[in-house]
Amino acid sequence: MYFISELFIYPIKSLGGISVKESVVTRLGLQFDRQWMLVDENNRFITQRENHELAVLQVSFEKSGLKITHKITASEISVPFSPKRTEEAIVRVFDDLCLAQFVSEEADKWFSEILKMKCRLVFLPEKSLRYVDNKYAHDNEITSFTDGYPTLIIGEAALDKLNSLLPDKININRFRPNIVFKGGEAHDEDEMAHFSINNIDFFGVKLCARCQVPTVNQETGESGKEPTRTLARYRAFDNKIKFGQNLLHKGEGLIKVGDPLIVLEKAKSPFK
Repeated sequence: MYFISELFIYPIKSLGGISVKESVVTRLGLQFDRQWMLVDENNRFITQRENHELAVLQVSFEKSGLKITHKITASEISVPFSPKRTEEAIVRVFDDLCLAQFVSEEADKWFSEILKMKCRLVFLPEKSLRYVDNKYAHDNEITSFTDGYPTLIIGEAALDKLNSLLPDKININRFRPNIVFKGGEAHDEDEMAHFSINNIDFFGVKLCARCQVPTVNQETGESGKEPTRTLARYRAFDNKIKFGQNLLHKGEGLIKVGDPLIVLEKAKSPFK
């Protein structure tokens, strides 16, 4: 049997995530997940791939919005749930173009100073529709400012196996999952073609191909060669390292830590 052991949301793309005990599954994924994002002067998304400093910017919830705190300097800023500005623009996330709304001049100034580059904070308004790649979509699903899919799942056993091979153990936050589950064998998520949590259907549609972000220490912003070097020995397929499963879903509702995952259909793993 599988059970949810941890839930994470990442309100601002590529910044520190928030561990929660429960979350509402919306049409976009977990509520508030990647609903904000930083863009450069060309309105292109900014992530830890290019700027490791994002790792040390921790997001937390306040009554009226988000608080972002630099883990090392303790500099902080608050961002309201509703943007102060009405100005909109088309922004780029990989090859996708979508409508976004600028948040505030105060936020732009703070992030630009912290990151030592000119950038702006944008918000995904409800009217903005960013569709999942139609090669994997089931029913014209949409997503937020994610890398491409509404949610990501990883089993604790997968991390345990990796840590047994590493010289220094790492935290699950290197892989930025939304749903972490307990039970089963390492990488059982590879085979989860269809499962349900609290009567919400989830579908595993694409193993997650990993970039260099897992090499970034989420507490210091420093990067190294691990875990990529170790993963390359046993999790490489089609010249990419795969770790975790991207999900689509059907239905909305509340999921909680402790909820069971009921597997309804399995797919063959490329690693077996």
